[in-house]
Amino acid sequence: MFKIKAENLPALFRTIAAEQELYLPVKAGGQVNFAAWSEEAEVSLETLKTVKSPKDAFFPQSENLYTCVRDGKKITIEPEALKEQNFVVFGMKACDVQGVKVLDRVFLSDPVDSFYAARREHGTIVALACHEPEESCFCKVFGIDCAEPTADVAAWMIQGELYWKPLTEKGETLTEQIKEVLTDAEEQQVEEEKKAIRAIVEKLPYSNLSLKGWGEKDYMERFNSPVWEELYKPCLACGTCTFVCPTCQCYDIKDYDTGHGVQRYRCWDSCMYSDFTMMAHGNNRTSQMQRFRQRFMHKLVYYPLNNDGLFSCVGCGRCVEKCPSSLNIVKVIKAFEKQGGEA
Repeated sequence: MFKIKAENLPALFRTIAAEQELYLPVKAGGQVNFAAWSEEAEVSLETLKTVKSPKDAFFPQSENLYTCVRDGKKITIEPEALKEQNFVVFGMKACDVQGVKVLDRVFLSDPVDSFYAARREHGTIVALACHEPEESCFCKVFGIDCAEPTADVAAWMIQGELYWKPLTEKGETLTEQIKEVLTDAEEQQVEEEKKAIRAIVEKLPYSNLSLKGWGEKDYMERFNSPVWEELYKPCLACGTCTFVCPTCQCYDIKDYDTGHGVQRYRCWDSCMYSDFTMMAHGNNRTSQMQRFRQRFMHKLVYYPLNNDGLFSCVGCGRCVEKCPSSLNIVKVIKAFEKQGGEA
């Protein structure tokens, strides 16, 4: 294990960025989101949760797939180059790392998404433990330990020092690159920090939500439950929950007319929108209740059934904080929990 004083972190960032791209939490326009590091960037590692998750380091909000170029009567197709530059995502939390694992099951399964796979191959994740989890957090419900994130490198900020522990081959390679700015460290303070973090987690209001009845094969009674008709009514169908979520993977593919050809690109989409999965005959979910139900049934039933019990929620709490109608996955879980897990 190694450590570095917080005041020397700019030197650490500079050393990483000398060899590869570096993305980390940056404050801009009053918000903190993951962005490329620069000497002028206002880095904010103390921010517990960025507004958006850092998933777009691997699954960008918008990306070109290929370009069709017209030159007279001649049309050529130019595929977008895959990611070739190594990069580091610094400061991801345990919930966001788990979110990437959820995306892996989607984009790295056959047929493999080559754009996503290239980014995963070239990306190294440095995860930062949550020094002080907030009331909206409930990662423990999904078996995530925010005191000990599992990534290429695990890090802890303790009393003005960053503790650094490589966990994978990628992590070891990165550590070797920056070793000149690190010093050896004992693990005792890290162990004490883990205990303190876990003690906070135990006191959080949503840490002991019950998942009874979710992720089970016999789900039709829950699917047809009248509870959905009451739950969905405050929903504005704004899609905020899907765009801040670390695990939502829905996207649309669109064409942009450049005037001398067409750029085909994909961009995030939301299952909460009435035109999502629109086909020639219309939308297969014709009401907002059906779309609302789909979102939570996917995260808590369909996804775990198809992925060895892995839930497609990581308890980050962003939807709890950002939904303008205070309608979120916690409210859904608690609504069914009140009925003893029965629909």
